[in-house]
Amino acid sequence: MDFYELEAFIAVARTLHFARAASEVNLSPSALSRVIGRLEDETGAILFDRNNRQVTLTDDGRVFTEFAKETLNRRDSMLFELSKNKKTVSGKLHLYASVTACYTIVPLFVRKLAASYPGIHLSVETGDPADAADAVRQGRADMAVAAIPEERSVAFETVSVRKTPLVFAAAAQGPYTEVQGSPQDIVSSVPLILPLSGLARRRFDKWTRSRNVKPVIAAETGGNEAILALVQLGLGIGLVPRIVLENGPYTQGFVIHAAGNALGYYDIGFIRKAQITGTKSVRGIQEAVGTILHTTDWPRQQLDS
Repeated sequence: MDFYELEAFIAVARTLHFARAASEVNLSPSALSRVIGRLEDETGAILFDRNNRQVTLTDDGRVFTEFAKETLNRRDSMLFELSKNKKTVSGKLHLYASVTACYTIVPLFVRKLAASYPGIHLSVETGDPADAADAVRQGRADMAVAAIPEERSVAFETVSVRKTPLVFAAAAQGPYTEVQGSPQDIVSSVPLILPLSGLARRRFDKWTRSRNVKPVIAAETGGNEAILALVQLGLGIGLVPRIVLENGPYTQGFVIHAAGNALGYYDIGFIRKAQITGTKSVRGIQEAVGTILHTTDWPRQQLDS
């Protein structure tokens, strides 16, 4: 076994998803499966239980995970010691971000990171923004870009970058380009496509309960991109942050309806653990990231109308 195979194993152990892990380590899922097979042959143990629905670590897999982590940490510490006289920082930074964040906020961070710390390699996992804080809390990601949780925690350090309101989006060629009445009237008469969980859903549920409004819910799904895909089918109007409609593939084809002040704004930014721990290499990467986060002139005062 070699370092690359151990990194591939850790990617599968962290994501428990062969396709996502394969993307991280730049392999096809079948090639990654062969790597895991070689490790299982070499160790004489089954490391993962695999079926058509899920991937789970076996007891032997959990033991091997600790070995792989310790081995890679020792390698990183050695490389850090060898490189510190050159004043370089190197290693991998795992970032969790929504597709929209990859279009909007992540590019400036990546440019700054590449210019100042070319030895730090970025591994990006995209997913539902509602899962961002948990990804950091559980150690699946070193940092996330998402809506900053309203319940501030001493466990997290957050850096605000941009504010954007929650709005309702309708398909430009669909049946809901014009809606009448107050926000209460709209949500009780027009089919809605809502996020399954997260900040927007909690605000929406709290608001409708406080107004004794019974919303018409056509569909619920995870992720803003999935919401807009259903909106394009004409199923209803979707609740999303306005920033989603102003960047990437969603700048056309939608009509925006105001959701009212009751649902408020998203405060979007970086989320990471407040306490820096780990090997010297990991701490070096986190200190470098902190330098970028706190010295970059983020457009904090920008407020989408």
